[in-house]
Amino acid sequence: MEIAIIAHDGKKAEMVQFLNEHSDVLHHKNINLISTGTTGEKVSKAGFNVNALLSGPLGGDAQIAARVAEGKCNMVLFFRDPLDRHPHEPDILMLMRLCDVHNVPLATNPATADLLMKSL
Repeated sequence: MEIAIIAHDGKKAEMVQFLNEHSDVLHHKNINLISTGTTGEKVSKAGFNVNALLSGPLGGDAQIAARVAEGKCNMVLFFRDPLDRHPHEPDILMLMRLCDVHNVPLATNPATADLLMKSL
């Protein structure tokens, strides 16, 4: 199973904490993590194996959206910062739309992500 992890700058520490709290599930279920670039760097430094793609503003969100459309990505955990501006908002909306089109579970906050992880 492939899970994409993305976190805006103000949420990266929260993503690392979330993954640490769910590391048993991730390892036990043999989850393959993919991420946008800087999120991947933070997660990798925390000891997780992750395939980091481009940074979100440089096309990473679009790369993950393509994997969703191709049926390669099974779940997206995207810790968004709704109080900050994001110049790549069209890519973010495209990713969210493709998750809906292809019926891929999408969590945009830790509470929803926790429920998805419990379902595994």
